[in-house]
Amino acid sequence: MKKAMKKADVVVIGGSAAGLVAAITSRRHYPEKSVLLVRKEKQVLIPCGIPYIFGTVGSPEKNLIPDAALEKNGIELVVDEATDIDGEGCVVMTAGGERIGYQKLVLATGSRPIVPPIPGVDKQNIFAIKKDVPYLQQLLDVLDSASDLVIVGCGFIGVELAEECRKGRKDINVRIVEMLRHCLQLVYDDEFCVKAEEVLRTKGIDLLLDEKVEAFLGDGKVEGVKLASGREIKADAVIMGIGAAANVELARKAGLEIGPCRGIQVNRYMQTSDVNIFACGDCAEKISFFDGKPSGLKLASIATMEARIVGANLFSPRRVNTGVIGVYSTILGDTAFAAAGLTAAVAREKGYTIIVGEAEAINRHPGGMPGAMPLKVKLIFEAGSRVILGGQVSGARSGGELINAISACIHKRMTADDIATFQTGTHPGLTASPIAYQLVNAAEMAIANSWKLSTRW
Repeated sequence: MKKAMKKADVVVIGGSAAGLVAAITSRRHYPEKSVLLVRKEKQVLIPCGIPYIFGTVGSPEKNLIPDAALEKNGIELVVDEATDIDGEGCVVMTAGGERIGYQKLVLATGSRPIVPPIPGVDKQNIFAIKKDVPYLQQLLDVLDSASDLVIVGCGFIGVELAEECRKGRKDINVRIVEMLRHCLQLVYDDEFCVKAEEVLRTKGIDLLLDEKVEAFLGDGKVEGVKLASGREIKADAVIMGIGAAANVELARKAGLEIGPCRGIQVNRYMQTSDVNIFACGDCAEKISFFDGKPSGLKLASIATMEARIVGANLFSPRRVNTGVIGVYSTILGDTAFAAAGLTAAVAREKGYTIIVGEAEAINRHPGGMPGAMPLKVKLIFEAGSRVILGGQVSGARSGGELINAISACIHKRMTADDIATFQTGTHPGLTASPIAYQLVNAAEMAIANSWKLSTRW
């Protein structure tokens, strides 16, 4: 007998950060509307917590998004794979034979790891970072008996995995292969990259920079990696950490427009080429906050921001996406590294004339207070308007929150004078002295440097 068609006012496909937040936000803005979420995974991983499965957390089961948020907000859950969309009939079809009718549909299908066609990449014990509990458990089991781990890619996934895999596995050799000159080079200026490399090396992690993987060696199982330089290194486990591509197959089958970065094309309201279908998160196309050009950024913080725009706009345009800034943070050893917006190098590449201000001070006052650590702030401004373009932070753990304040400054296009004169709250046990407060003083130093620049014009 044919199944009766389910119906909901709002159907969300995808249960990770973007899908969950889009569903919850739609309930908050349209409490009279019914919401149903479809996802293929029985258990959903916390995306940013995945590297910590291999060290600090210790298990995929301890890094899960609980379903309680769905129940609390009255959101119906269907665990099944969406396979087709009938845009004209407003129906979603699933692998399990369900037909689900909708008024508005949200695609939050996420991304998949990029695995380039390197010779030998299909050998056993070569893994990508998939958001899949059994797959990551298999990787964890392999690592527990591995002697030589090679990580391909020295971005955030690569550096965090490298440090975490060393925890509890003091005998494992960990090497990172990176084709760029520095680790984290796409996010930080060189001096921050160099500092991160120093921390990694103190942890016994070998960095093979300005190198490229040419082939994976071995008979069935991986046994080594051949580099473009001709060098061969041992490996009985390999992790690919070189980025992600948008999951757009479902959208493509539905005839939705795909953008230049191969994400689902959306407008400023996160609406696709079908007026009843929206998209958010890693699967959606993005534009830069700074110049409106296509951007390939994929971050959980961006995904949830877009999801809050989608959830509010489903039945009435209420929020506009002004573009992605890009806000990052990580911790290596006891040192936080964080960045928002453009680096000095990228700003110059985009044609900006810039001024830069830096300030470093202990994050307590006096410096003998418990928890005292250095904290460095670097701010980048457009020289003529003095509008902030980016910022970077390293040092104390509080930098992870300070970078969010810098992002807010960027979002509101604050000037160096605005930042230098806005009112801060300080406390001996929590922050640097108001005299030495790094964010304010970095802005002041940029202003001082602007006068130096103007005298050369």
